[in-house]
Amino acid sequence: MSNSFEELIVYQKARTFRRDISLLVKTFPPEERFRLTDQLIRSSRSVAAQLAEGHGRFHYQENIQYCRISRGSLEETHEHLSVALDVGYIDEIQFENLLTQKTEILKILNGYITFLQKSKRENLT
Repeated sequence: MSNSFEELIVYQKARTFRRDISLLVKTFPPEERFRLTDQLIRSSRSVAAQLAEGHGRFHYQENIQYCRISRGSLEETHEHLSVALDVGYIDEIQFENLLTQKTEILKILNGYITFLQKSKRENLT
C-alpha cells in the first residue's frame, strides 16, 4: 500500500474531477449558488476526501468503507450533473466528458476496493 493517499491514482483522478467540477459550476447562474452549485461542489469534493480519510485508517475494513462512501459520492455527483444537463447549464459534450472521467474513477476505485479486500484476507491468515 502507498505511503500517502496522494500517490493513489484514484485519488489523483478524483482530484482532477473535483477541479473540473469547480471550474464548471462557475458558469452556472447565480441563483444556483446555494443549490445545484453547492451540491456539485460538496459531492465532488467528497470523492477525494473520503479516499484520503480512508487511507488514514488503521484497518483495511475501515478504508474499504470510506472507499464505498467515495463511490456513493461519485454517483451523487453524476446525478447532479444530470440535473445540470436537464436544465441546460451544461451541454451533452460537457456531460459526456465528465461522465467519462467518472467512469474511469469508478473502475479504478472498484479495483482499489478489490485490492484492499484481498489484502485484508491475506493479513488474516
